[in-house]
Formats: sequence, structure tokens, C-alpha cells
Amino acid sequence: MSEIKSRPIWGKLEPAEQAAAHLVCAEGRGIEAVRAGFGGRDGLLAQATIVHMAPIGAGKPEGLGGAAYHPHPSRATALTAFRGHLARAKMGTQVHLAGSEAFLNEATTVASACGVVGDGLTTELCGPATRRVQCVHCKGMMDEVAVSPLACSHCGVNLTVRDHYSRRLGAFMGVCVDAEAPGVLPAASRL
Repeated sequence: MSEIKSRPIWGKLEPAEQAAAHLVCAEGRGIEAVRAGFGGRDGLLAQATIVHMAPIGAGKPEGLGGAAYHPHPSRATALTAFRGHLARAKMGTQVHLAGSEAFLNEATTVASACGVVGDGLTTELCGPATRRVQCVHCKGMMDEVAVSPLACSHCGVNLTVRDHYSRRLGAFMGVCVDAEAPGVLPAASRL
């Protein structure tokens, strides 16, 4: 369990047998969590629609049985497609999300805006232990940050990554680390 109280707690994909249908949105390696969560349940896979952020030309990954598979080359296009599938979903559809923390936050926000709550949504965190960081000075977002301090890729300010997680932004806060002594930085550490 995370020591950061503001950070969301993600679970495991748990497809319910009684669900009328399953809508999955996965980022990259999150498809492995989908395969594991639905493993040995071909009947549930036959009721599943899978939106996957995958490279252009990626074929349907093995182990997804009769699921309808829709690959998209970017997070933005995958989430747009996911939103479209949610708009057409029938009552009783269970939603499953798998991917990085930044992806899960964005996809959960989309699902919540469409009224998906409680047991209607399962999530699983997949991928490297990196953070999405917002520079509080220029508001720029940086994905896959693994060390602190770092220079903001947008404005160049040296930032330390705080442990506060903003659910609204889906990011940790990066604040100037050398405001009082410009150029004096603490030793870098992994997040």
C-alpha cells in the first residue's frame, strides 16, 4: 500500500460473470493484465470489447479469444474511442482499465463522467514505477519521471517531485528545488 495518502489505490481486473458485457481500455503492456484477468474465461471474452493503445499495425494479441479488438496508436485516440464505446454501452456493462498511473487517471475520469462507478469499474496498474509530474511554475506535464530533482522539460526550472498526488490533474507536483540557492541541487534519487 502506498504511503502517499493522496495517491489512488488501483486493484486488479476482476471480470464479473454476471455482467451483460465487458468494455476494456488498456495501454501498452496493460493488455497482459487483461489476458490474465480474463484467462480461461472464453465466454466472458466473447462479450468483451477491447480498446488498446498499441502501435499502428499491431495485430490482436494472443489469448484474447472472441473479444472485439480495436488498437489505437496514441492515448488520445484510444481514450476518444473508449468514450465512444462508453456512450453506446448498455446497462450491465462492466468496465476494465489497465495501464500506467497517468493513463488510469485519465481513463477513470472518462468512465466516471459517463456514470461508471463502484463495481462497474475495475482497474490495474501496469508498467514502470514512474510518475506523471506537473511543474507548478509553467503548468507543463511530464510523463514517466523516474528521478527527482529534474529540470522541467517545458521551462527548465529545477524541480523536486513532491509526494502530493492531484487526482484532478492525475499528476504529482514538481516545485522549484533551488529557489533560495540557484544551481545548488540535492543528490538525485529514484522515485
